[in-house]
Amino acid sequence: MAQRIILAQKIIVLAFAAFGAAISLQPAAAQDACPNRGQLDDLYCDRDKDLVADTPDAAKQRDPSTLVWAYTPVEDPAVYANIFKPFTDHLAQCTGKRIVYYPVQSNSAEIEAMRSGRLHFAGFSTGPTGFAVNLAGAVPFAAKGLGTEVRGYQLLAIVKTSSPYQKLADLKDKKVAHTSPSSNSGNLAPRVLFPDQGLKPDDDYKPLMSGGHDKSVLGVNSGDYDMAAVASDVFERMATRGTVKKDDFRIIYKSPVFPTSSFAHAHDLKPELAKKLRDCFFAFRFPAAMQKEFNGDDRFLPITYQKDWAVVRDVAEKSGTPYNKNAYERESKREAEAAAKKAAEKKKAP
Repeated sequence: MAQRIILAQKIIVLAFAAFGAAISLQPAAAQDACPNRGQLDDLYCDRDKDLVADTPDAAKQRDPSTLVWAYTPVEDPAVYANIFKPFTDHLAQCTGKRIVYYPVQSNSAEIEAMRSGRLHFAGFSTGPTGFAVNLAGAVPFAAKGLGTEVRGYQLLAIVKTSSPYQKLADLKDKKVAHTSPSSNSGNLAPRVLFPDQGLKPDDDYKPLMSGGHDKSVLGVNSGDYDMAAVASDVFERMATRGTVKKDDFRIIYKSPVFPTSSFAHAHDLKPELAKKLRDCFFAFRFPAAMQKEFNGDDRFLPITYQKDWAVVRDVAEKSGTPYNKNAYERESKREAEAAAKKAAEKKKAP
């Protein structure tokens, strides 16, 4: 069964690679005809100024028989294949289409997969959502919530309970973990919020990219890092699952609340399909296992990028990482270099 799924995914990747190549060769004249683009890539247009890519002309709209999706790799992607299985099964029945979960290993890989046409919808982490919108034509429409409330998360600065550190200023010249360059709580927000607490990234410490929130938490637990900037929802999930013990950590800083991961579909889905997908999302109720995993959230609720991601865009601008192509390429390069370094270190380990 696993081999058939892998083979199907490879076929889908090859099929959509051709589509990705095609859209990259659109005539410049057609792109220049757009009256408003804002921060969107040249492949997209925003005539209604809602900050997301417009649906293209009918000839360029897609209505595939198989829908491929992914969830943000804030933790091991394999974990979510099982967690989301009831949801994936629901979507298959609700849409009448085959649904394939496609695990991605990094934020940049997920964004590139949607840009090239390999992903039809996806859950993007808070920070990378802006890059997905501007560079991949993602249209955020939902977030996890409880009842009628879209719930958010906070940036936490965590240390070991046994450590001497009581405030952020105590971490000067210490080993501090960030997660990945494009992460909101794992990198961008600390750069904006920590200086007011007496700790300036790059000046007072050199951020060490762990590669993920779970890796940062585990790194603090093992002593690899003195402190880590992580998302509260990931930390809570790890404690709930028993991966770590909450009492082994002390939280020395909490930020204001940020919106949680967004769920977005590709801008070029046929409008009827996009509406059906949204309706199927909002009709789903999380089973008990998903509620436990997602801190009590029990459903998907509607959001818009323009309104609900305003605070995140503000952090990105103030951190010097606006959601444009240059910043994305810079952050993707850093992400790749950090991953390569960790892989090399792992290979050398006995």
